[in-house]
Amino acid sequence: MGFFFFNPTYMLFMAPAIILMLITQWYVSSAYKKWSKVPSRNRITGAEAAERLMRSGGLYDVKLEQARGRLSDHYDPRSKTLRLSAGVAQGSSVAALAIAAHELGHAMQDNDGYMPLRLRAAIVPAVNIGSYLGWILLMIGIFLQVTELAWLGVFVFSGGAIFSLATLPVELNASARARRLLADTGLVVGENERRGVNTVLNAAALTYVAALIAAVMQLLYYASIVLGMGGRRR
Repeated sequence: MGFFFFNPTYMLFMAPAIILMLITQWYVSSAYKKWSKVPSRNRITGAEAAERLMRSGGLYDVKLEQARGRLSDHYDPRSKTLRLSAGVAQGSSVAALAIAAHELGHAMQDNDGYMPLRLRAAIVPAVNIGSYLGWILLMIGIFLQVTELAWLGVFVFSGGAIFSLATLPVELNASARARRLLADTGLVVGENERRGVNTVLNAAALTYVAALIAAVMQLLYYASIVLGMGGRRR
């Protein structure tokens, strides 16, 4: 049962993903820190930008609230609520505009019935169950040396990787919508502000790429363990 703890094989699979995640976290923090210090020419806050974009997009049923924490911005499709962190809601920086517009992009996806967003929402319950059930089945299968049960655990556990894969197009599309919204409404002015928006949004997108790679590598690690079980049985 030593594979549930630190071992070289686990690090062989996960080290590249861990390094990539650390790099992307540093890149996101660095991009946000830099562009949160650059005020937009329009001097409009993230909350004001969100309200203006909601009106221009006809999203009259979306509520705007302030979220606790730093970079805790998100859109909740269940209550149709756009929640912006204090730094984004009250800030008038290029970074604040980029993040507010990105989250509003999710609200637009919800309003348009964007299929990848619906797909991601539909698989959330299965992923939540699978993250626990898959682990249990895998442990029991390995403990009892029942390869078929262990493979079932790997299959159920794969929901996490599928969710990460489904998340990627949703986030990329929201960023594309954000760029278009900011340009069309004139909230972003000049090449420097456009470059700042692109930097912040691209940095955020990389975190989802890193999460997908980490989920896939973890899945491959578990699969390698079950494959090893089959080899030992022979």
